[in-house]
Amino acid sequence: MIKIIGESKLGENRYILKRKKVNKSFTGLKQLYLDLKERSVLGYPVNNFARFDGISKASLIAIALALYDANIKYNKDQKQSIGILLSSVKGALDAQIDYFKDYVESGRTLGRGNLFIYTLPTSPLAEAAIHFGFSGPLIYVGIYQDLREPELIDYAKSFINYNQAKTMAVLLIDSDWVSCRIIR
Repeated sequence: MIKIIGESKLGENRYILKRKKVNKSFTGLKQLYLDLKERSVLGYPVNNFARFDGISKASLIAIALALYDANIKYNKDQKQSIGILLSSVKGALDAQIDYFKDYVESGRTLGRGNLFIYTLPTSPLAEAAIHFGFSGPLIYVGIYQDLREPELIDYAKSFINYNQAKTMAVLLIDSDWVSCRIIR
């Protein structure tokens, strides 16, 4: 039987861990990142975290918090059969706008590559998978009017049922929160 084993919810200046019953405020993603590193929730520094776009930073932190809530540890250079499913209404729209503005400001000849890589909605998944050593599927699902979180969790369960991954992280991003559920 597949069940939710860890949950995090990350919003503006607050995060919640369901299993550990934590509801804590913070002053910004940079400060939260440093705090989680210091407390070993993040086992080691994230390569190039400062250059990530906001969604990638929030997604990686939400996954780290949900793994912590589920008592799943990870180590550098160790692969785990964990996949990620991410769903949001906007996808990578904000990153695409930032890149296009940079392209226009650069005379329509060249935009910065570090902005370009976040124009794909799967970029946050890739950054997280690289850091945590996940070897399962990385899936982006756009939200349409009838798609709800239970359907996303059911969709993620199918990857476990078909032996694509032993565990899945299900990220849902809306305008106020990034939530992550770890299912196994």
